[in-house]
Amino acid sequence: MNRMEIISVAAESYRTSEAFKSLRTNIQFSGTDIKCILVTSCMQDEGKSFISIELAKSLSEIGKKVIVVDADMRNSETIKRYKIESQNPVGLSQYLTNQASFENVLFKTQYENLHIVLSGIFPPNPVELLCTEKFKEFLVKCRQEYDYVIVDTPPLGVVIDAAVIAQNCDGAVLVIAAEKIKYRLALSVKKQLAKSNCKIIGAIMNYTDSKGFIKKKYEYGYYRHHSGDGRGSVFSIFRRKKPENTDNIKTEEDKV
Repeated sequence: MNRMEIISVAAESYRTSEAFKSLRTNIQFSGTDIKCILVTSCMQDEGKSFISIELAKSLSEIGKKVIVVDADMRNSETIKRYKIESQNPVGLSQYLTNQASFENVLFKTQYENLHIVLSGIFPPNPVELLCTEKFKEFLVKCRQEYDYVIVDTPPLGVVIDAAVIAQNCDGAVLVIAAEKIKYRLALSVKKQLAKSNCKIIGAIMNYTDSKGFIKKKYEYGYYRHHSGDGRGSVFSIFRRKKPENTDNIKTEEDKV
């Protein structure tokens, strides 16, 4: 099996590590039927890939066997972000086009229970590949061999891929960057996701401070859990990198 090394950002901070433990616990309490989880966002650079990897790592630390599927076959940066032994690693796109077997696209990490499937070479027809029986069978196989399947998808506010993938998942999590995404856009993405009949577990508010408010400084924080309105959970996290696109934020009502 291929091998790659994950540089864990959460491990650098006690509070951030605790944040993902809280998120992990809430995922577990979402129900035993929530096994294949889709993670998406409204736009690019909201932190969905970071959260997908760190959530999977946190689950693996309690003995759960986890696989992360990088289903962003349009603009994935996972290969750039982590150390991979192979110079031209195969991934999901090669598997779906019968160029590689399931075993060939699996990557081991330094964490015993965590495996990753990369996106592979970007194909000209990603949506068509995701609509095939081959992709459905791929997720079925992942379910059979792993306790949790975390599917990292392209932003739903940009392309439709996540809605297509959601039809084959048990639950979905929407990552929202504070000071970057307007309420109307987030609501539109949420409605699009709901059309797939995939249960929306909740949302993760990224780039906020420890009290759930927008953070102006660059530092790490933790998740908070809000519930009681029957509409799912909301988690907050803040990270070192802050979104640059804040020009469209005008009023408090527009903020998410």
